[in-house]
Amino acid sequence: MTLPTRKTSAPRAPGLQPADYLKKILTARVYDVAVESGLEPAKNLSKRLLNTVLLKREDQQPVFSFKLRGAYNKMAHLSAAQLKKGVICASAGNHAQGVALGANKLGTRAVIVMPVTTPQVKVDAVRALGGEVILHGDSYSDAHLHALTLEKKNGMTFVHPFDDPDVIAGQGTIAMEILRQIQTIGKGALDAVFVAIGGGGLISGVANYIKAVRPEVKVIGVQMSDSNAMALSVGAGKRVTLPDVGLFADGTAVKLVGEETFRISRELVDEFITVDTDAVCAAIKDVFIDTRSIVEPSGAMSVAAIKQYVATHKTKGETYAAILCGANMNFDRLRFVAERAEVGEEREALFAVTIPEERGSFRRFCELIGELPGGPRSVTEFSYRISDASQAHVFVGLTTQGKGESTKIANNFSKHGFKALDLTHDELAKEHIRHMVGGHTALSKNERLLRFVFPERPGALMKFLSTMQPGWNISLFHYRNQGADYGRILVGLQVPRTDNKAFKAFLDTLGYPHVEETDNPVYRLFLQA
Repeated sequence: MTLPTRKTSAPRAPGLQPADYLKKILTARVYDVAVESGLEPAKNLSKRLLNTVLLKREDQQPVFSFKLRGAYNKMAHLSAAQLKKGVICASAGNHAQGVALGANKLGTRAVIVMPVTTPQVKVDAVRALGGEVILHGDSYSDAHLHALTLEKKNGMTFVHPFDDPDVIAGQGTIAMEILRQIQTIGKGALDAVFVAIGGGGLISGVANYIKAVRPEVKVIGVQMSDSNAMALSVGAGKRVTLPDVGLFADGTAVKLVGEETFRISRELVDEFITVDTDAVCAAIKDVFIDTRSIVEPSGAMSVAAIKQYVATHKTKGETYAAILCGANMNFDRLRFVAERAEVGEEREALFAVTIPEERGSFRRFCELIGELPGGPRSVTEFSYRISDASQAHVFVGLTTQGKGESTKIANNFSKHGFKALDLTHDELAKEHIRHMVGGHTALSKNERLLRFVFPERPGALMKFLSTMQPGWNISLFHYRNQGADYGRILVGLQVPRTDNKAFKAFLDTLGYPHVEETDNPVYRLFLQA
């Protein structure tokens, strides 16, 4: 989604102008703690998008984020008396690490107020750097108010994460590096820089430097669709406070942007783009493919926006820089990211399909999947539990070859007698229902439950279906592609006791590794009638 751009004809508000910030950026003290991060081509992504994408690797900083630049520049300008009393800040994590590292370097005390929602990896990192952590509130804004109270009480200096000219100047050194580095790597023409926005400190520094030196280069701000305070504020012409913010990209979860950053963004930012969770998950994967590094959600927002920008404007042959602003990813989130990345790229489509509860219908449906227009599709997920005597509801995931295919596939299923509901963009289905298909049923008489390991190759499932006897009914089926060369499948089969010998022969002939779980107490508790 693209939101209103700035009005270039609007008169400038009073305050520091790009020329003033240019001087501050050129004299900023950041390299006592920061490194000049790399500007690297994303070769795979560039080839896919038909545009050159350059990644500014702020994930390479000592604290895996750009934040130490502005934090240290602010503290380096404090007097000896101020440093003696110590510094305090509020942060969702990355600014906190920058303040802690800078305070350690300057030999001063650092108190960090962090929201209770901050990933543990960031809390631990701040403490490891010598910062004193206080957890308070659900968002940055809550932590900020508490930090201001403690600042007055203890006489410390507040190091703002974004709304401070010295902090903004420190972040602006990133733009200085980009414009110098792009000449070195032979990419003199830069069309746009994409910058994630939380409170606005990073984009304020970047925009001031670029508009002072290369005003023709677009500066495009990127926000999450559920944390877009800056875009809404610029559109409204005044700062807007969000009642709540999304926490997936916790590094940019800010309810109210700064006064100075709002002024700068309104004047200098060319365009605002909002991205959603699935798009960011897909962008995290894109960055990993090109760099083998895992950035945090906020760090991938700029890449997600470039993909959206190219799709919207149909550009070719342009050069874009994406600032990977952080890599403090909570490891436990990777499961969620991997699951949503394919949907975010629309390389996976999800459906609820109704099929007749009769012999052979499951096989006919699987055959139809192999005959879908556009070439064969791989099944990424399949969940089914017998629940009705006349019809079955299955949850199906399929690979796609591009955006917009899910509707066509759903229509094709319906055309062949399998009523289908497209769930590709249904948040309830993606977050919860896909994990909840199943339950007790009185129809699962003579059910045997087995865990199989299928080879991840075409025909593996059809071999299973062709080998089993026609009189046996599949009463439960669960499969999820995990990206390996084999798949783990849970199957319930209704096998009469008189067929036990034949069933053993079926398993031996099939040759797939398996474990019978019919006597597993978990199965009895949650699935068995």
